[in-house]
Amino acid sequence: MNAAADRRIVVPQVAHFDTSLVLRSGAVLPAYDLVYEMHGTLNADASNAVLVCHALSGNHHIAGYHDPAEKKPGWWDNMIGPGKPVDTDRFCVIGVNNLGGCHGSTGPASIDPQTGQPWGSRFPMVTVEDWVAAQARLADRLGIHQFAAIMGGSLGGMQVLQWSIMHPERMRHCLVIAAAPGLTAQNIAFNDVARQAILTDPDFHGGDYYAHGTWPRRGLRLARMLGHITYLSDDVMGSKFGRLLRNGSFAYGYDVEFEIESYLRYQGDKFADAFDANTYLLMTKALDYFDPAHHVPGHSLSQALAPAKAGFLVISFTTDWRFAPERSREIVQALLVNERDVSYAEINSSHGHDAFLMPDPHYHALVGAYMNRISV
Repeated sequence: MNAAADRRIVVPQVAHFDTSLVLRSGAVLPAYDLVYEMHGTLNADASNAVLVCHALSGNHHIAGYHDPAEKKPGWWDNMIGPGKPVDTDRFCVIGVNNLGGCHGSTGPASIDPQTGQPWGSRFPMVTVEDWVAAQARLADRLGIHQFAAIMGGSLGGMQVLQWSIMHPERMRHCLVIAAAPGLTAQNIAFNDVARQAILTDPDFHGGDYYAHGTWPRRGLRLARMLGHITYLSDDVMGSKFGRLLRNGSFAYGYDVEFEIESYLRYQGDKFADAFDANTYLLMTKALDYFDPAHHVPGHSLSQALAPAKAGFLVISFTTDWRFAPERSREIVQALLVNERDVSYAEINSSHGHDAFLMPDPHYHALVGAYMNRISV
């Protein structure tokens, strides 16, 4: 299918909830909006619904285009669509912007109806459990009692695991991709350095920069540059950039000289112009807090996952050092202890953590084969 024929237009929708949501922290969100989009058509009993949970910097825009002039499609467009691994001719695929987000769902930049001002620093901390609770309310609103599948990569995969624990009857299959049952100390350390870059930016103003007419762009830019390094493998960075110099010789200064420097600064600038710093802080803390085994005696992952009833496809990537394959194998082992139906694949890829976003033929064929097994 050519690019012009494949420009599927999707219109985001807003679901408003007046019923308060009690968060894991004990804080209460009195009312909130969730922005979502749907690809494909729900069948009569909504048994063909698939929920896609987004990663740290993702959102509800999972595929297609919001308007004909949009330059790039949704972030998982190579995975979702007619005839693609997650086939929207069979499934109705739903993407949601999580609470605390900056793409339309209620978050720190939203107006607090009690004050008429942006929430800013007063927006409560949110967790993966809170996101799942809000997503379940949206499913109720849409008349979806059980998803055919719930899928996600990275932080999205963590949400899938949480769904299987909190609402085991509400999905038939779970696709957990490039994820982990909890962050390592190294990962928490990376997140904290990224947050410190934002928190110490003079334009941050304790999270209330909206009221000051400023934007902590420098901090957000540095945070994204650091994060981007961890999403790529050394092989990819070496093959794409190596030690290439922009001008062919050393300048003996601190301006951009190496191509990798230019690339990282471009990525940082682009992200800082499009994302909200408070949302970035919230998302990284949700990553840090995620640990299903923390809440069970002995911190046993197998006991934490005991409620799960769905079939599982767990996928990891060989060069993903941020969420290494052994972390996915921990999930697989815990599910096997509970005698769950589990398929596991470790994909050879040079792309590091970002591999779950890439159009790798073997990876896509695997997901497509698994999805084709699901009856709707």
